[in-house]
Amino acid sequence: MISRESVAEGGGDPQPSGLLEPVKNTHLPGEEGSDSHAETPGSEASVESKAYQTCASTVLKVLGGLLVVLCISSSWVGTTQVVKLTFQSFSCPFFVSWFSSNWNILFFPIYYSTTMVTTREKQSPIQKFRECSRLFGEDGMTLNIFLKRTAPFSILWTLTNYLYLLALRKLTATDVSALYCCHKAFVFLLSWIVLKDRFMGVRIVAAIMAITGIVMMAYADGFHGDSFVGVALAVGSASTSALYKVLFKMFLGSANLGEVAHFLSTMGFFNLIFISCVPLILYFTKVEHWGSFSSLPWGYLCGLAGLWLVFNILVNVGVVLTYPILISIGTLLSVPGNAAVDVLKHEVIFSVVRLAATCIICLGFLLLLLPEEWDSVTLRFLANIAEKKSDQDHGEELTESSVHTRSRSRANGAVSIPLA
Repeated sequence: MISRESVAEGGGDPQPSGLLEPVKNTHLPGEEGSDSHAETPGSEASVESKAYQTCASTVLKVLGGLLVVLCISSSWVGTTQVVKLTFQSFSCPFFVSWFSSNWNILFFPIYYSTTMVTTREKQSPIQKFRECSRLFGEDGMTLNIFLKRTAPFSILWTLTNYLYLLALRKLTATDVSALYCCHKAFVFLLSWIVLKDRFMGVRIVAAIMAITGIVMMAYADGFHGDSFVGVALAVGSASTSALYKVLFKMFLGSANLGEVAHFLSTMGFFNLIFISCVPLILYFTKVEHWGSFSSLPWGYLCGLAGLWLVFNILVNVGVVLTYPILISIGTLLSVPGNAAVDVLKHEVIFSVVRLAATCIICLGFLLLLLPEEWDSVTLRFLANIAEKKSDQDHGEELTESSVHTRSRSRANGAVSIPLA
């Protein structure tokens, strides 16, 4: 959701100021170009230093990205597993979703505190809030904009979390996390239809693989019972998540980290003010009933909400700090992470059909991560390999021919005299 600008201004190397000043010609005969030769070592050192800095920054970016990947997958696995533990004593998925969404209010305060520590520019919270509210237009945040822009996204956010939690009551954490990965395919299909994004055959294949995995997952226990309902709920969660992302790109476009922090905190306020009535309605209608507030599992609830908040922060911050593809890989790695926990702790036995469906969905997810120019890049790479191989073969042929010529000349008693 966040776009990163990585083009540096003034791409050329800075030139020494001495080169810009007129220099008198004091060269002696035969000494032309002595200054340029004197400057060559310095320029080479500058190029080497720049290359070293670029290489070091790339390595640090990759290492930081791997660390972010590990943290993202761990936080998402922890969130899913804590939900399963919470449901053992407190099976109220909408209350859990509402309570966790309220923690999004902390997103902007955390962002502001971090910028105050890491940057020299000091702004008051109100000034920073107004600066980040430009995401909503030139007028900033108004009541009309607050309701018009925040309401649909907050509802989609709540539906995504609620359907995900409902699916966890029916399926294992591994199945739900694998099915949720289908949201990548739904984002591509919606972007292709609604946003008129570029058509890519490999992504159509990936979408077909995701749908195939969904059908196989539903067929694993027959098209009936809790398994089928759980698959439908997980696919519904992935669908609403994809719709959220496509609508965000359509109406709000690209946003920097501060604007995203502002937006998520605004959604948290909307959730606290306007959606708080829904848990009360479900409570009084006995749909979701709990005892006194003192009997609620606050430890699990706060741990779950905290992990969910950490996951959202890492996803949005990671796009700025490292490569976006690593963030997607971090989400995908939650599938084997949940599988390891389910097998080791809950002693879950996966059927062959479920394992095949999970692998097909994950493979489709990886295909969706291919860049748009992957085909031309691959062709160029293969062409370079073929060219190097042909050059190597040609060099070997020349070597062999020279060896045969020398051996033939020695056999005839000829002596080769090098030219002076």
